[in-house]
Formats: sequence, C-alpha cells, structure tokens
Amino acid sequence: MALRRAASLLLRPRLRAPVPIPTPKTPNPLLLPPRRHFSQLPPPPVPASAAAAAAAVAEEAEEAFEAAKGTKDLLAAFSRLEAVMPPSDKRLALACIKLGQHLEASGAADPSRVLALALRSLGILEATPNSATSTTASHSDAVSLAMALHLAGSASFDLSRFHDALSFLTRSLRLVSPLLPSSSSAAAASGDDDAQGFDVRPVAHAVRLQLANVKTALGRREEALADMRACLDLKESILPPGSRELGAAYRDLAEAYSTVLDFKEALPLCEKALELHQSTLGKNSVEVAHDRRLLGVIYTGLEQHEQALQQNEMSQKVMKSWGVAGDELLHAEIDAANIKIALGKCDEAVTVLRNVSKQVEKDSEIRALVFISMAKALANREKAGDTKRCLEIACDILEKKELAAPDKVAEAYVEVSSLYEMVNEFDKAISLLKRSLGMLERIPQAQHMEGNVAARIGWLLLLTGKVSEAVPYLEDAVERMKDSFGPKHYGVGYVYNNLGAAYMEIGRPQSAAQMFALAKEVMDVSLGPHHSDTIEACQSLANAYNAMGSYALAMEFQKRVVDSWRNHGPSARDELKEAIRLYEQIKIKALSCLSPENSAIALPEPLEKEDQKLPYWPPAVVLVHLLLPRQ
Repeated sequence: MALRRAASLLLRPRLRAPVPIPTPKTPNPLLLPPRRHFSQLPPPPVPASAAAAAAAVAEEAEEAFEAAKGTKDLLAAFSRLEAVMPPSDKRLALACIKLGQHLEASGAADPSRVLALALRSLGILEATPNSATSTTASHSDAVSLAMALHLAGSASFDLSRFHDALSFLTRSLRLVSPLLPSSSSAAAASGDDDAQGFDVRPVAHAVRLQLANVKTALGRREEALADMRACLDLKESILPPGSRELGAAYRDLAEAYSTVLDFKEALPLCEKALELHQSTLGKNSVEVAHDRRLLGVIYTGLEQHEQALQQNEMSQKVMKSWGVAGDELLHAEIDAANIKIALGKCDEAVTVLRNVSKQVEKDSEIRALVFISMAKALANREKAGDTKRCLEIACDILEKKELAAPDKVAEAYVEVSSLYEMVNEFDKAISLLKRSLGMLERIPQAQHMEGNVAARIGWLLLLTGKVSEAVPYLEDAVERMKDSFGPKHYGVGYVYNNLGAAYMEIGRPQSAAQMFALAKEVMDVSLGPHHSDTIEACQSLANAYNAMGSYALAMEFQKRVVDSWRNHGPSARDELKEAIRLYEQIKIKALSCLSPENSAIALPEPLEKEDQKLPYWPPAVVLVHLLLPRQ
C-alpha cells in the first residue's frame, strides 16, 4: 500500500492536461465577401463568445480542483468540475484518476466508488480519437490510459475480483512496457514527452507491484515473484544508491522467496539489504535487526542452524538496545527456541519458551505458538504424553482465534498436525489438516497454501492405508500446486510421486506410470537426475512398467536406476545391490516370455559384482524379441 501511495504521489503532477484556450482568429481579407454598403463608422465591438466564457469557467474549476488537498475539498471541487465540463472531456478523465487515487490511498471511500471513477475515466480515454489504442497516440495518452487501468485493477483487487484485476493490470503493463527507457520504443519517444521529462518507471512499478499482489492472491506465486523481481529492477533504476527504500525492497523480495522455500535465492537478497542498511543507517539500526531476523529464518531453511542462531541473537540484541518490545521481540525469541531445538539443545529451548510464556496473556496467539514449540522440543525428547498435552493447550487457544486471524490459525494447525504425526496420532493430524484446508479455502490470498495442505492430507491417508480417500486430495493438490508454484517445482514432483503410488495401490499401473514419469521429469529439472528422490521416482517408474508387463521399458528405467546409484559411490552400496537384483528379476521375466520352456538354458549368469557393467538393451531390440512368436 505504501508503494502504491508513493506511485500516486509521483504521478499527481501529471494528471492535469494543458487547458486549450481558444484564441480569436484574424480573418483573411482575401476570403471575405465584398461589401455592398460602406460606412465611415467603426464596427461595434464583438462580444466574448459563449465558448470562451465556458472555457474560462472550466479553467477556474480545474485550478480549484488542483489546489484542493483534503478529501472533502477534492470531492467538492470535483463536483464543480464535472458540472462545467463536457462528459467526454479528457481533463475530466484525468480528474477521475486523481480523485480515485486519493480515495484509495486514504481509504476514504468504498473500493466500488474508486472502481466507478476508474471505469468512468477509461470510458472517456478510450473514446478519445487519439487514445492509446490508436497509432497516433502520444506517450501521455498511453500513460493516462495505463494509470486508469491500474486504478481499475487496484480497486478490483480490493473488491476481491482478482481475475478482473488481472485483466486490467495486464493491459496497463502492455501499455507502459514499450515506454520504459530500456525498450527500443522509448528511444523513439516524441520530443514533447522528452521535454516534459516525464518518467514512466514509477507507473510501471506501481502496475508490477499490484500484479504481484493479484497473482499472489490467485495462488500463482512463481509469476508473482517474477513481477516482484521486475519491481526491484525498476527501483534500482529509479532510487539513488544507498536508499533506505531500496534496502527494504531487497528484504521484501528475500521474504517472498522464503515464503516459497527458495532460500538460495533469498539469501543474497537479504545480505544486500543488510549491507545497504548497515552502510546507511549503522549496525545497530532497527532495519538491520529486521534484516538479521530474516537471515536467521533463511539460514534455518538452509539447515545452517548455527549461523541462524547467531543472526537471531544479534537481531534480538539490536531490538533490545532500541527498546523494541512487544510481539516482534517475542516472536524472535520463539524463533531462537526453534533453532535451538533443531540443534538438539532442547533444554535451552524449553527455558527460553518458559520465559516467553510469562510475558504473554493466557489466551494470546503467541502463547499458542509457545506451546507448539514446547511440544516440538518434547517430541524430540520422545515424551509423547507431554507433547500431546502441549498440543491440546495450543489447539484450545487457536480455536478461539479462528475468526479473528484465520490465516495464522490455519498455518498453526498445519504445524500442530506435523507434531501429531511425530507421536503417531495420524487421525488427529488428518483432522487438523482438513480443518486448516477448509479455512484456507475461504481466504483468497492463501491459495498457495491449499495445495500444500491437500498434498499433506493425501500423503497421510496413503500412509494409513486409506488409499481411495487419498487419491482425490492428491489429484487436487497437483493442480493447485502447479498453479501456485509452476509445473516444474520440486513439490509438484513429490505429489506426482505419491499419486503414482496411490494408483499402484488401487491397481491402476498405467495411470501410475504416467504419474511417475511426470514426477521424474519434474525432479530431473528441480533436483537433478542424480538426486536420491529423483532416482526413487525412476525406480517407481520401472516398477510400474514391470507390473504392466512392459518389460522392455522396465529394464530401460531399471538400468538408469543402477547407473545413478553407481555414481553415488560407496555410500549407496546397499541401494546399488537392490537395484541390480531388481534388474535381474525383470530380465528373467522378459526372457521367460520369449521361451518359457527353455528359460533356464537361455538366462545369463546373474550379476554378482556391483561394479560389473550392465549390458545395454535398447528398448526397440527388446520389443522385437517380445513380439516374436513363442516356440
């Protein structure tokens, strides 16, 4: 919202178009008709035209509107302006934009009123002969229309009309992109625009930022990240080096990457933010404390827990030196306790958590988080009974907060369910996840979490033998996660793999093979072909083809499994032995299909050495043999 307001303020001087003042034309004496009668008296003075008088009134109303500051004054001035201007006047369209931006930034009006102003402006601008859609349009026409579209998109977003918002904002971006300095179109900009010195980059930034918000609300996190990256690039080109706002932009993008668990991308961005804030604000600034706390989260995600704890402690030290108290500091202490649990320092973690619990109210959300972390520490010490008691207390608190903070409660339920898994309370874990999913489905901005929760439910149902119940959850999770994170995200690969396992369990090996093939394709890209999970997906694919009786394909993929485990060296000795055993087993089945009564004579000796190279049988060759008539 702050960036949107900044963009609005930057654009405000542009809202006023030059007022066309009619000037009397000097008549051409050559074109005048000859006079029949001549008089020595001078002609009477010509009265001012009605058009000139109307223009003067319109100019006065426009100046009053430009001078108005507060909401009340702006509304009154706008009423006078629309009373004296033609409904199709371009200046009225620009005034609609300015008023809409003010109402949106100040929250002084319902979003539906802002949308009405935006649509009114769009109607006028699109009906103008030299509108941005025509080939003769100037840059100012394109920018005005882009701003109206941005305002319509922003208001639609506030009304939760996300697809409408996406349409408006996409059109707006299409208009401003060619005008950016880096584009070839900008180089050919008109001299008038260059003389005015108008910079279109703040407009493009506002549009990109709102696009990121809309795509996040639609669950399209990967696309939203691309827009946020473009926002950062624009800010780097607009703001001076060392700007505090630029440091905040680096941190915002790092936090966005952390949300989708892309900690490798998040780390350098957060380090840039820290470096910039240290150089401009000093090592003990509050901004530096925020940077260090996020660094702690990122290092935790990278499983570099010692560095995470170091950053967290430095962040707390700065916050305490500035007298920063309240929820922010308490959350940082809970983070520190969770890091200590990951380091195996459970007793230290419990001490920290007990200290935090003394500082919060009995039914506060933070107290629920304390008991969740306490349960985590106790679960790691294998104290199942105490773990369950802590989780019950946390759930009692969270249940009271469902209406006030449904997004935070839903997220907490997911964490509680994972702890119930640790103590083998699977039914309780599934119940909480279903409750969380129901809450998330009512929160538009939480669509990216729905796929994760549905996938988790499906996996637990599969784990507990409820396969027929698991399949619809896994099928739903695949589609949701593809929309949110892109089709090649590693999480999508894991869901494909689990769905393939479910299809195998219910006797659908062909469907299973399709899912395993998709899982392998995703993991090849996201994890690499030699990652252990990618190899397991390849093994599952070989198993599916084996179950279908497609031994040629089964042998091909089983050979890949053997080669991949061999590349892991001595650490994968047991996996390699099992892979070779399965390869030999499939080969026996394939050869027995060729000559069942002579299979004992035809079979080669089994592989006994792990370093013995497997023969390569091209699938086409094996298929030819399988198609031969049996003896």
